[in-house]
Amino acid sequence: MPNTPLPHDHGQAIEHQLDHMPSVSEFQTVADIFKQLGDGSRIRIFWLLCHCEECVINLSSMVDMSSPAVSHHLKQLKSGGLIVSRRDGKEVYYKAADTDRAQLLHKVIEQLVEIACPSAQQSSTDNL
Repeated sequence: MPNTPLPHDHGQAIEHQLDHMPSVSEFQTVADIFKQLGDGSRIRIFWLLCHCEECVINLSSMVDMSSPAVSHHLKQLKSGGLIVSRRDGKEVYYKAADTDRAQLLHKVIEQLVEIACPSAQQSSTDNL
């Protein structure tokens, strides 16, 4: 941002933040990532793939969805670089990408689940 004074002076020293504020396109990249996770079922599938490698049929059973619906979510996650796939014969297996972005989102999801669903944290400690 150019070094122009703000219309109102509220006594805050914000110039440093304004000088280092990411560009609109960088914020759009972040928005696009969040948009990919804008569906609860897609977040669930991504979370599962952070913990295991699975095929569409097994994922469908795990999340109680049709294979075409799971495939649609997988396509969205893969196009965003959050998951990767590998083929073994006729079967295709999916897992979370080994990237900083995927790992960070996994941690964020787990933290938000604990905040939103304290019983999830309690049940995990009950199993110990």
